[in-house]
Amino acid sequence: MNGEAVRVYDIEFVTIDRGFSASRLTSMLESANELGAQRLSVCGEDPDRSRFVSTLAELCDLAATFGIGVDLECMAWRQVSSFPEAVPLVKEVGRPNCGALVDALHLSRTGGSPADIRAVPSNLIGSAQLCDAPAEHPESQDAIIQEARSGRLPPGCGQQPLRELLAALPAHTAISVEVPMQGAAPPALRAQQIYAATKRLFESCHEIESKLPADR
Repeated sequence: MNGEAVRVYDIEFVTIDRGFSASRLTSMLESANELGAQRLSVCGEDPDRSRFVSTLAELCDLAATFGIGVDLECMAWRQVSSFPEAVPLVKEVGRPNCGALVDALHLSRTGGSPADIRAVPSNLIGSAQLCDAPAEHPESQDAIIQEARSGRLPPGCGQQPLRELLAALPAHTAISVEVPMQGAAPPALRAQQIYAATKRLFESCHEIESKLPADR
């Protein structure tokens, strides 16, 4: 990492279910801290709300000792399945290092929109993951899972409202790109293609912003 001038922003992925114990992650968090990681992504699978909140709070406290924050990510097939469900849980946890992660695909496939992001206090959002997809929703839960794990498109190559999403995110949000694709090109070429697509998206946002009235 030092030789290539790259850094680790986040690590993943942890599922908080009814049998989860935060202490089991101590070694992992210690290693993540040594690598300079800042965030840990988790999902919620415990049907007991009170226990889930308590467990997530415990994990946040442990992660804080290593200077790491925790982002709760919603997925259509998980117990915590939507962004509007994740936000109240983060509020209830009440830890400054706990946030709700915005994933463009999961937001769309659970009926969410950029308007949901604007309605959330900015301190509850620290991270966002970009990708693109067709406007049409998959017809089954299995199809939603398949799309999320191997059928995403580079940002700007589908019909998702990514410009509106970027405009809705708080200015401090750390943005990453998550594009698992089945039958993709070799890693180096794939990275170049995704980078170029993301750059075009950002440039188009800048062009739109520059054409807006000065008193906007």
